[in-house]
Amino acid sequence: MEQDGYVVLEDFLRPAECEELVAAGLELTKQAPDSTEKSIFSTIEGERQQLKDSYFLESNDKISFFFEAGALGSDSKLQVDPSVSLNKVGHALHLLHPIFRCYTFSDRVKAVCQELNFLEPSVVQSMYIYKNPGLGGEVSAHQDASYLYTDPIPPIGFWIALEDATVQNGCLWMAPGSHKSGVHRRLIRNPDKQSKEALIYDRGAPVYPQSAFTAVPVSKGTCILIHGNVVHKSAHNKSDKSRHAYTFHVIEKHNNNYSPDNWLQEGKNAPFMNLYTTPQIE
Repeated sequence: MEQDGYVVLEDFLRPAECEELVAAGLELTKQAPDSTEKSIFSTIEGERQQLKDSYFLESNDKISFFFEAGALGSDSKLQVDPSVSLNKVGHALHLLHPIFRCYTFSDRVKAVCQELNFLEPSVVQSMYIYKNPGLGGEVSAHQDASYLYTDPIPPIGFWIALEDATVQNGCLWMAPGSHKSGVHRRLIRNPDKQSKEALIYDRGAPVYPQSAFTAVPVSKGTCILIHGNVVHKSAHNKSDKSRHAYTFHVIEKHNNNYSPDNWLQEGKNAPFMNLYTTPQIE
């Protein structure tokens, strides 16, 4: 982690455990809203509907559904089967869904946090990511700390491959060592309350050369630990195979500041739960 900014933990979950989570993820697709007010998720500069969208801002304590841009027509009606229409579901699966809660607050996750010397690790958000065949959109190069800024100790991401992640279906690409150069820009709550944009970036998008990135293909059940400052991305899934993943972010609460202008904030219905003391089952 210190050298590259990420660590690959193979066999973090057993195949049957991955299959249980995939089944839960597919079940969620049946609960997606059928209204015309569908929220699209995209990280590409210029496609920032979600940054103005109260649906996104208010998803900290809910199970919310975000569609792929390519899944919807101009009338917001689905152009594809609902089972392959979603980009992701978030951001409170770890609180509200019994299966995802069970895996998030597991002894395996606790053991990793102890290895990382966390004193009070707390889960702030969780996401099920679909990366569906043909539709799974590009995730542009970014640092997780841009969105979940903490100081002085950065957040850690747990990214768990529930299916084989290959170069063809959109595996992660990491820029080794990039975590040593600080936080390059931040997404913050807009101080201009009259603006239509609830969230803004504090500076322009950095440009990263493709040569800085290394593909990290992994097999089903692998967990990639991601330092909050390491730059990473994934490509469009142009293959015929999905690349489902479950990911959540952990912050150190002890002697560490979670920025009050981060988009996601702790709330009455979405407390940042201590990993060491929170039971797997309510």
